[in-house]
Amino acid sequence: MKFLYKILLWTIITMAAAFGFSGYFFVNFVFRTALNREIEQALDDSNILQFAFETAALNVPAKYDVLQDTAVEQIGSKLESGGQGSGRLLRLSNEDKQVIYASEGFPEEARLIGQVEENIRAYQIIPQGEHYYIQTGIMVNVLDRNLYLETMEDVTEVFAERTMGFSVYRKVTVVMLAVCSAVMYFICSWLTKPIRLLAGATRKMAEGNYGYRAQVVSNDELGMLTEDFNSMANVLEDTIGELQNEVRAREDFIAAFAHELKTPLTAIIGYADLLRSRKLDEEKHFLSSNYIYTEGKRLENMSFRLLDIIVTKREQIEAQPMAVQVLFQYLEDMFKANTQQKIGISYEPATVYGEVNLIKSVLLNLADNACKASAPGGVIEISGAKREEGYLFRVKDYGVGIPEKELKKVTEAFYMVDKSRSRSRNGAGLGLALCVEILRLHGSELHIESKVGEGTCISFCLPWERETADENSGTDET
Repeated sequence: MKFLYKILLWTIITMAAAFGFSGYFFVNFVFRTALNREIEQALDDSNILQFAFETAALNVPAKYDVLQDTAVEQIGSKLESGGQGSGRLLRLSNEDKQVIYASEGFPEEARLIGQVEENIRAYQIIPQGEHYYIQTGIMVNVLDRNLYLETMEDVTEVFAERTMGFSVYRKVTVVMLAVCSAVMYFICSWLTKPIRLLAGATRKMAEGNYGYRAQVVSNDELGMLTEDFNSMANVLEDTIGELQNEVRAREDFIAAFAHELKTPLTAIIGYADLLRSRKLDEEKHFLSSNYIYTEGKRLENMSFRLLDIIVTKREQIEAQPMAVQVLFQYLEDMFKANTQQKIGISYEPATVYGEVNLIKSVLLNLADNACKASAPGGVIEISGAKREEGYLFRVKDYGVGIPEKELKKVTEAFYMVDKSRSRSRNGAGLGLALCVEILRLHGSELHIESKVGEGTCISFCLPWERETADENSGTDET
C-alpha cells in the first residue's frame, strides 16, 4: 500500500473512532440529563400526590377511627382522574403491601415497595412493551395507617430522543468522514509530494540518469532531505565520473602498453629472424644486432619505469635530510659526458627532506626529457632556490615545447607528444608519470610552463618539514 493511502486510512480510522466515542458520550450525556430531569419531576409529582392524598384523607367524614380501604379507593380514583392526560398511573397498597387500588395497565410486580420506608423514596425505570416508565414509591402516613403510594410516568420520549440522537449522529459522522477524507486526501498528497519526487529521482538514477535531481518543494524536514539527496547525487555523479575516467585511463594505459611492447618486439623478432635465417656481412650483422640491442634496452627501460611507478603507489615515505649539493652533483656527473646540449647548473645550498634516490630519479627524468626536447647545441638550465614555502627545483629547456592542449596529458603514462622522437631515443612516455607519483609522496607536484617553439620549464617545490640551520646563501655554477 502506498504511503499516501496508509496516512489517509489511519486518519479515517482515527477520525471515525474519535467521532464514535465523542458522539456516544455526547448523546448519552444529553440522555442522562433529560432522564434525570424526568426522574426529579416524577419524584416531585409523587410528593404532590402524597400531599393531595393526605389532604383528601383528612377531609373524609370521620365515621371510623381508621381510614377504610373503600375511602382509599375513592381517593385513588379521584387522584387518577385529576391527572388524566398526563400519562400518569398510580397504585395504592396497604400495610401488608396488598394492592387496594391500581390504575389500569399498572404492572403487577411489587419489587419497588420493598425498598420504600418511612421518609425514604424509591424509583426505578422499567420497560413495558415499546414504552419506558419511571416508577416511584413513597409511604403515606395518614389516620394511623401506613400506605404505599406508587406512580408511573411515561418517559418513552426521552429514550426515543436518545435513539434519534444516535441515528442523526451516525449520519453526520458518515458525512463528516467523507468530507474529511476528501480534504485529508489533498493534504496527504501535498505532504507526500516530496517523497514521490524523491522516489522518482531514485528510479531515474537507478536507470542510469545520474544527472537527474529531485525538485525541492518545501522548507521542512522533507525539503532538507531532498536537498541532502541532491547533494549526495552530486557527489555520486562526480564519483562515477571519476571512476569512468579512471577506467578509460586504465584502458588507454593497457592499449598504450600493448602498443609500446609490440613495436620493439616486432623489430627484435624481425632482426633476430634475419640473423638466424641469413648469413649477413659484418656491417649488416652489426646493424641488426644493434637494432636488437637498442630495442631490448628500450624494453628494459620501460619495464624499470613501470616497476618504479608501481613501487611509488604507496602512501608514505621515510623522509631523511639531504643536502641539495648531493642532488646537483649527481646530475652533473650524469650529464658531464653529454656533448650535444649545453647544461648549466646553479643552486642555493640548503637541506631538504625526502628519499634521496626518488628525488634523484625525478631530476634525472626531467633533465633527460629536456635533452630529448632540445636540438643539438641547445641550452638546458637546471637550478635550485630557496622559497618561503620550500625549496624550488627548475629544469628549463629551449626546445620544441609542448602544445597547450597537450599540457594536461603529458603526465599520463605512455603519453608522448612526439612519439617518433621519443622512440628514437628509447622513450616510452613514463618519465613524467613516475615524477608525479614520487612528488605526490613528498607532498609536492609538477608545474609545467611551455610554448611551442620556445621551450619548456618544469618545476617543483619540496616543502620545508622543519627549520634548517646554518644555511649560507650562495650560488655555484658549473
